[in-house]
Amino acid sequence: MVPPMPPRVVSRKEHRISRRQISPNALRTLYRLRDNGFVAYLVGGCVRDLLLGRTPKDFDIATDAVPGQLKRLFRNCRLVGRRFRLAHLHFQDEIIEVSTFRSAAPVEEVEPAGETDDGHRPPRHLKDEDGMVLRDNVFGTPEEDALRRDFTINALAYNIADFSVIDHSTGLVDLEQRLIRPIGDPYVRFTEDPVRMLRAVRFAASHGFVIEPATWDVLCELSPTITRASPARLYEEVLKLFLLGSAGPVFPLLEESGLGPALFPGLGGGGDENGRRRSVVQANLAGLDRLGRNGTPPSAPLCFVALFGPALEEATLARHRDGVPRPQALDAACAVFLEALCRTVSVPGRVGGQLRAILALQPLLQRQPPRRPARMVHRPEFADGLAYLRLAAETSAERRPVLAWWDAFLSGEAAPTGKEAPVAEPPAKRRRRRRRRPRPAAVPAS
Repeated sequence: MVPPMPPRVVSRKEHRISRRQISPNALRTLYRLRDNGFVAYLVGGCVRDLLLGRTPKDFDIATDAVPGQLKRLFRNCRLVGRRFRLAHLHFQDEIIEVSTFRSAAPVEEVEPAGETDDGHRPPRHLKDEDGMVLRDNVFGTPEEDALRRDFTINALAYNIADFSVIDHSTGLVDLEQRLIRPIGDPYVRFTEDPVRMLRAVRFAASHGFVIEPATWDVLCELSPTITRASPARLYEEVLKLFLLGSAGPVFPLLEESGLGPALFPGLGGGGDENGRRRSVVQANLAGLDRLGRNGTPPSAPLCFVALFGPALEEATLARHRDGVPRPQALDAACAVFLEALCRTVSVPGRVGGQLRAILALQPLLQRQPPRRPARMVHRPEFADGLAYLRLAAETSAERRPVLAWWDAFLSGEAAPTGKEAPVAEPPAKRRRRRRRRPRPAAVPAS
């Protein structure tokens, strides 16, 4: 446990956070907890972003009310989580996450069978033999809760009782210096939860911060241990890395730290060919960020195609040159890739199928003139397929005329040429006229 230090309390007049910037649902939750005699703070990344003048993506609350009390106090409460219990308050347009203040516990304290979180039995803390936290339900004080968070800039709290900002570590100083520093020994903190290494890289890329040099050295040393985290959890973290608008700057940090090769072995290796592929991937990720800034958030399948599409297209082409038909070559390349990737990052089968469909659409899009383009537009994978073509056109000159044709066609400025004209509906089949059989000749009477 990190030794406590006197908290720094910043009064309302000395900080920039206004209640007008806070979600009304979060404010109602804070007020109800306060009015019922509980301590309630706005905590985590939302306080950090508000102090930086950014708009938080969500609002998290910490309180001394235990999960059972939250369940009784809020009718819209759902208790979730296995590693530690959280309360999700479901409102019409958002979900507010409420957690109970937590503390550290001795490693020897093992969770008893049949434990519940309704106040009848004390929660417990559990680590595996390597020091990774498996369960974390030890309740504590606001100060203990702050010192258990991952980074100093995420340990800030906004107190609804007097509208002050409370800092139990060096969060405010690090925020001014734009520095990412873990609370406590980085070796211990990254061992307890390897996903913290991904979070450090993501915050550095999304906020333009610098990871403290000593922390960066430890992160690079422990990067291979990222595979100890749950593959399902790593899938969610990968989406946060690449779909929140900072995919371009996050990719070099993943490569330099060793986290990228550990997560995605298919992107590793040296040589000119892999270097060229990495530059294509870097351009693809910058394109994903542009899509998000232009109001078109990229999908999960498009994210994975941007990352692995160049390698999969090369693998498909190699099999095709060996005589395998292209559809079967693509199926085999995707199957081998997904089998290897799912050992570390659990990609859902639906996303893997959509990834394959996007790549299968590329030869149809690039055929000039394309066959039945009006029908192709209505295919479910068309939007992501065209988006990937747009990404690829940034680094492939031969695809730019194809993209220009499709842009003209979709805007109505160009009509396709060829034997088949585009039609919204297939023409009705002409009914064939039935030919009558000739009547048999009459037999003359004898």
